[in-house]
Amino acid sequence: MRHSNLCALPASDLLFQVMTSVTITVSCLGSLFGPGLAQAQSQLKARSVDYIVAVVNSEPITNNEVQNLKLRLEKERPPGVATPNAQALTQQALDQLINEKAQLQQARDNGIRIDDSEVDQAELNIARQNQVSKEELYKRIALEGLSVSSFREQLRSQLTISRLREREVDNRARISDTDVAQYMQNQQAGNPMASTPIDINLAMILIAVPENSSDQEAAELMVKAQQIAQRAKRGESFAALAQAFSQALDKGANGGEMGLRPTERYPTLFVDSTQSLNKGEVSDPVRSGAGFHILKVLEKKQSELSSTMIEQTRARHILLRTGKDLSETAASSRLLSYKQRIQSGTDFADLARQFSQDGSAAAGGDLGWASPGQFVPEFEEALSRLRPGQISDPLISRFGAHLIQLIERREVPLSIRDHREMVRTQLRVKKIEELYSAWVEELRGRAYVELRDPPQ
Repeated sequence: MRHSNLCALPASDLLFQVMTSVTITVSCLGSLFGPGLAQAQSQLKARSVDYIVAVVNSEPITNNEVQNLKLRLEKERPPGVATPNAQALTQQALDQLINEKAQLQQARDNGIRIDDSEVDQAELNIARQNQVSKEELYKRIALEGLSVSSFREQLRSQLTISRLREREVDNRARISDTDVAQYMQNQQAGNPMASTPIDINLAMILIAVPENSSDQEAAELMVKAQQIAQRAKRGESFAALAQAFSQALDKGANGGEMGLRPTERYPTLFVDSTQSLNKGEVSDPVRSGAGFHILKVLEKKQSELSSTMIEQTRARHILLRTGKDLSETAASSRLLSYKQRIQSGTDFADLARQFSQDGSAAAGGDLGWASPGQFVPEFEEALSRLRPGQISDPLISRFGAHLIQLIERREVPLSIRDHREMVRTQLRVKKIEELYSAWVEELRGRAYVELRDPPQ
C-alpha cells in the first residue's frame, strides 16, 4: 500500500488520537437534548445572586458556572452509575472548571486562536450527528435556556483545549516498532489478557503519596489504603468509600468508576493487578508513582472480535497550509471556490497539482489506499461521511485546510502490516491518555488557584 506524506507526517504518525473536537463537543453538550435542564437552570438563576468561588491566575470562576456544569454532569451520568452526593459533584465540577481555565490560559499564551469557521464546522458536525439541521439545533439550544452565543463560546473553548492538547501532548506520544513487536510477542506467548481481547470496567480509590513524603509517611498511607481495601472486601459500598477517601482527579465522584474499555486502554499496573480477579472482587493496594490504588472489577468480558476483513478508502485532497500568510477563513473560502470549479467540470487532480501544498500534489492529491486509523481523526471523520465521487466541504485540521474527494472503498483481508498499525494505534491511544492526565496535573500545579468562601 502506497502512502503519501499527508500533512508532512509518515503514515504511522497519522493515527487515531484520543479526542477530537467533534467527540469532545458532543460529549460535553449532549445534555442539551435531554428534558428538564431549562427548568433546572431557571431554578438555579432564581436561587441566588452569583459570586466568585475560585480564582485561577487572576481569572474568576463563578458559582453559576459551577452549578451549571454540575447540572450538566448529572444529565450526562450513564444509567446505572451511582449518583455521587451533592458536595462531591460540586467539587468535581469545580475541579473540571479549574483545569479548563488553566488550559485555556495556556492556549492563549501559546497564541492558539479558533476562527469562527472552525466553530461553524463544529456546529455542523453536532447537527449532523444528532440528525437535525443547524436551524433545528439552534431551536433546541434556545429551548434549553442557552443562547447561541454561549453555545458557540463553549464550542470554541473545547476546540481550543483540543488544539492545545494536540500541540502539548499528542506529538509526544510516540510508539516505537519495538513497543509494537513486544505487544504482539505477548499475544503470541499466550498471555491470556493479550491473546484474548478483554474489555474491563474498573473502579479505583487513590490514596495519594506526595512526592516529598518520608518513608514513614508513605508507610502510614499504605496502612490507610489497606484498611480501606479491607472494608471494601468486607462488603462496604466501594462507591461510597471512593467518594469519602479517593484523591483521584474526580475525587471519586463516579464511585471511582473508570468505564468499560479494552485492557490496552488501562495502565498495565491496573490490568496486571486485576487479571486474576472476578467481577465484584477488590484488589489489595498497588503502588504507582501517584500513590496507592485500590481497584474493584465492575465488569469483565471478552471483546467483540473484529472481522478479518477491513474497509479501506482511496481518497484525494487539496491541502492549503494556514498561518500568518493565510488564515483558516481565507483558506476555506479559497477551497470553496475550487469545489465550485470542480463541480463545473474542472478536474480535481489538476487543481491538486496546481495548488495543493501536500506531498501528494504531484499525484493529483491521490492518497492511495488507506486503512482505518491511518489519518488524523477530523480528516477520517469527514471521509467517512462521503460517498464515492463526493467532495467534502472545506475541513480544518491541525495541518491546515483540506478539500477531500472520496474515490472508492473496498474490503480487504487484515494484513500483518495493518494489524501492526492497529496495535500501534491502541498503544498510542493509551499513552496519550496517560500523558494528558499527567500534563493537566502539572499545568494545574503551576497555576495560582485561590478558593473563596461564599459570601455571608
